[in-house]
Amino acid sequence: MKVYIINENPEWLAPLGRALDGLGVPWAEWYVDQGSIDLDGEPPEGIYFNRMSPSSYTRGHRHSVAHTRELLQWLEGHGRKVFNGSGAFELEISKIRQHQALRAAGIRTPKSVAVIGGREALFDAARGFPVPFIIKPSRGGRGEGVRLITSLGQLVTYLSSPEIELPPDDAVILQEYIRASEPVITRAEFVGGEFVYAIQSRTSDGFDLCPSDACSPCDQDAKFTLREGFADPIIGRYKAFLRANAISVCGIEFIEGRDGRKYTYDINSTTNYNPLIESQVKEPATRRVAELLGAALARERQTSPRGEGISALRRRFALEMTEAWGATDRSVREGRLVGP
Repeated sequence: MKVYIINENPEWLAPLGRALDGLGVPWAEWYVDQGSIDLDGEPPEGIYFNRMSPSSYTRGHRHSVAHTRELLQWLEGHGRKVFNGSGAFELEISKIRQHQALRAAGIRTPKSVAVIGGREALFDAARGFPVPFIIKPSRGGRGEGVRLITSLGQLVTYLSSPEIELPPDDAVILQEYIRASEPVITRAEFVGGEFVYAIQSRTSDGFDLCPSDACSPCDQDAKFTLREGFADPIIGRYKAFLRANAISVCGIEFIEGRDGRKYTYDINSTTNYNPLIESQVKEPATRRVAELLGAALARERQTSPRGEGISALRRRFALEMTEAWGATDRSVREGRLVGP
């Protein structure tokens, strides 16, 4: 029995692999792109951690997301424990759904319009949207396809350019451009539903704010800095949001506008960690993830699911998540926890 990590980018996997090795936790990569699933077979026993990225198509892995959606259903249907499972993944691959979920939770977001249908639909929607605004793929990552539009003339030029980057499903968001008090955004990292630390990312160089060394090799300009002592009340609201949506590991990004308000705009459940930041904190997030998975695997070994019904497995996992996140027993009895 081992930990299986659902993934399509080995470079992003390496730090977690080293942390698991350091703790003596057996693990294997479950590489996903094109392939097959034996629907009449059973998945291997173990713990599963979904790290599939919505930006996989930008690396030539056009089938990874569709494959992962079906894989997660198969795993959960057999009662396997999946961290960042199907519910979390549906939010991960759609910024349109993220926006709606955040708003429903009472968390402030920039004004946004969902557009599906390509260049013509995008132009029609943009004509009535105040400038400046941002165009970004609903399914994206690493700032791919994100553009700041300051005039309709610029929009026409962009839409007529062969360099326009639209996602595979042609679903994009027009989003209010928040003028920040400083050219930075804050990213709050959570593991096991608990806040670990916050970092600030400098935005003056563009929208690629992936903190992984594989995305943005560390340099002397310190694009990413630790936001020490961050203890804003928004952390409690984020934790409640993660519980409600069964998201165990993620980074949540917000920007502080000149009006003094915080605007949350991205939930990244395939979050990566910057090695310089990790070296500055007492409890690195990578190690916390490895400990979370290792503890879940140890519990799974002690309480083998053989002969246990799927409904019982789902309830047992919900109870474990309740203990980890501090929800009430009543929440579990009433089925208000989302996930396996």
